[in-house]
Amino acid sequence: MENIDFNITPAKIGERLPVQKPSPGILAVLKEEGIRKLVSDHYDLLVESDIKHLFPVVPEQLEMAKKHAADFFIQVMGGPPYFNMNRGEPAMTRRHSHFKITTKGREVWLECYRQLLPKLNLPPHLIQSYWNYLNNFSSWMVNTENED
Repeated sequence: MENIDFNITPAKIGERLPVQKPSPGILAVLKEEGIRKLVSDHYDLLVESDIKHLFPVVPEQLEMAKKHAADFFIQVMGGPPYFNMNRGEPAMTRRHSHFKITTKGREVWLECYRQLLPKLNLPPHLIQSYWNYLNNFSSWMVNTENED
């Protein structure tokens, strides 16, 4: 997609790249249903990816993971605080600490979003806002060295 920088910033364990929340305009355009579909489509790609071992295989558990993730993103974009109401404070680094997340795994996670974002009916500046958030925030989750 033109005018969008989908580069992935290198991440290191323990590094916290500065994060700016994505534009509320994304939620305004896509609405909750659109965010939920984006997250669901993302998980559908992830469970077929090289990092599928990090995601639930039981359909009900996968659907719950999709719901939690969508609740988080809706809240981050200025929507209702569904995540806080249902799960408590996000504390995403802690919540993900029991998963072995490598820089390669992070890149796969981002690649799945890179496939989906250009397909959204969003102006480029909104897609860029979301990508920038995903790119930087995902670096916080890296907690394991790559295995060669």
